Amino acid sequence: MLTFEEKLAVIESFEELTRNNVSLKRVNFQYEESAYDKKNVVYHLHPNGNGFVYAEFLSGYDVNDKGMTNIREFSADELRTIIQRSIQSLAPKSAAEAAIVGDEKEEKWVGEGDQVLILLQEDGMWNIYAGLNLDNMFSTYEDAAEYLTEEGFKRL
Repeated sequence: MLTFEEKLAVIESFEELTRNNVSLKRVNFQYEESAYDKKNVVYHLHPNGNGFVYAEFLSGYDVNDKGMTNIREFSADELRTIIQRSIQSLAPKSAAEAAIVGDEKEEKWVGEGDQVLILLQEDGMWNIYAGLNLDNMFSTYEDAAEYLTEEGFKRL
C-alpha cells in the first residue's frame, strides 16, 4: 500500500487536477474542465491512505453509489491508470467526437499510446471511429467489444 505522501506525488503529477484541502486533513482533486457536473476525480484522500477515485464511467472497477472506487490498496501504476482513465471519461468531447456522436451515447475505448476509439450504435450497426474516420463496423455490440479487446483496447 502506498503512503499518503506517495499517493499525493502520483496525483499531483496530473497538471489538469486542482487540489482542494477539506476537513480532517483530507484532500480532494478536481478536474475543472469536466464536461459533467462531477468534477472530483480524487475524493477524500486521507492521511491514513484511504481515498476514492471517480470511476462511474470506467469498466473493471467496483463503484459505490457515488460512482467512486476505493484506492486504499492501489499501487502507483494502478493509481496513475485509474486517474488517467477518470480524467478521460470526464473530458469534453473533441470536435471530431461531437461531429460523429452528436447527442447519441457512445463508449470510449483506450489503447496503447492513449489512442481513443469511439464505439457508437448507428442504424442498427455498431461502428468504431478513430477521430472522424470509420474504422470498423459490426452487427452486434458483443462482436465490436470483442474486436476492441483483442486489439488491446479497454473501455473507459
